[in-house]
Amino acid sequence: MQRWLKFVKYLPSLGCKPYVFTPKNPSFAIKDESLLNDVPPEAAIIHFPIWEPYDLFIKLSGFFSGKKKSAKPTELVSGSGKSFFQKVSTWIRGNFFIPDPRKFWVKPSVRFLERFLRENDIQTIITTGPPHSMHLIGYHLKKRNASLRWLADFRDPWTEWGLLDSLMVGSLARKMHQKLESKVLAAADEVITITPFYKRRFEALAKREIKLLTNGFDENDFKKLKYEKGDAFRICHVGIVNEKCDPRPFMEAVRSLMNENKDFKSALIIEFIGEVHPQFKNFVQSSSELKDVVAFAGNIPHKQLISCYGESSLLLLILTGYKDAEGFLPGKLFEYLATGLPVMAVGPVQSDAAQVLAEVHAGEMIDSSDQEGIKKRLLMKFNEWRNSEVPIVIKSTSEKYSRRSITSELVKLL
Repeated sequence: MQRWLKFVKYLPSLGCKPYVFTPKNPSFAIKDESLLNDVPPEAAIIHFPIWEPYDLFIKLSGFFSGKKKSAKPTELVSGSGKSFFQKVSTWIRGNFFIPDPRKFWVKPSVRFLERFLRENDIQTIITTGPPHSMHLIGYHLKKRNASLRWLADFRDPWTEWGLLDSLMVGSLARKMHQKLESKVLAAADEVITITPFYKRRFEALAKREIKLLTNGFDENDFKKLKYEKGDAFRICHVGIVNEKCDPRPFMEAVRSLMNENKDFKSALIIEFIGEVHPQFKNFVQSSSELKDVVAFAGNIPHKQLISCYGESSLLLLILTGYKDAEGFLPGKLFEYLATGLPVMAVGPVQSDAAQVLAEVHAGEMIDSSDQEGIKKRLLMKFNEWRNSEVPIVIKSTSEKYSRRSITSELVKLL
């Protein structure tokens, strides 16, 4: 969400008036009202009603589970340990709602937007997915008006997305995804994606040039960032830990180092900010060592998150477990860069994220199988923190990843 919120924020200052077409009544798990402050007054926001089956799923999940509290939409793909109802719902979601449950928004949106674009003399549209059904809106509008310029922005893969495995998508459904993806990749005037790896994969699929616009950070968000060296060596992980993200190899190295170094153990706090999968929580709680040093903060407003950054000693990035992790550049990585704090990264050493970290001198990627390497870097950062009277802040070369700078590249495409 922040990718296009920030584009919209900076487009007016660069000479473009943005119109945002968005659902009036969407189902989603996380809401942060404070981010409305980033919506510029020049932006025209069009709210249009949507019907999607998540509300029905939530109600039925509560009924079949016998729980008073209904399930979240995110629990539709919650990995192992699912109920029979969740397994059936997941299979139905993956094989009947193609490309996704927002597909029911496509036809009414096309009917509305065809007239709206004409009446407001709008010549260029951008669709961003997932949900990839948004690209079908662009596809049908383009088919109805060949002179319309259409940019399709892929924040994740489509047919090569790991989520399709979690959704138990069958061979017939995959063929339908491939057919829709091919149509979009062929018809869009420009195709954009967010990592060099995704760019290469989409170019292999589309047999055409794909533009790269990475995610980034908003420097304005960090103007009030104040660093504080507390009494604890605080490691902070920001973002969702879902069933595909596996911090356990890192945590095993932490536990080993705690047993070897009493000073490290007595000073350590690890905080996970954001939704965390129950299986990982259980893993932590079952460890007598880890449960005493790990805290789960849940979701917090972005404004409050900035304060948490300032109290941190080391920021944690986990790419272990993701499909095609070598091409994963999560938005939190760029926020990490904006803080200037050192980054502890665990994942594939030959990856886009590793290259960015090395480029801006913010840290290095260590393979999850290299337990001694993880422990060595942890101990080095701990000793640096312990021997310094002030917070350790890195002077990096990350300006090219600012949201304003990336928006200027978008304007060149426009």
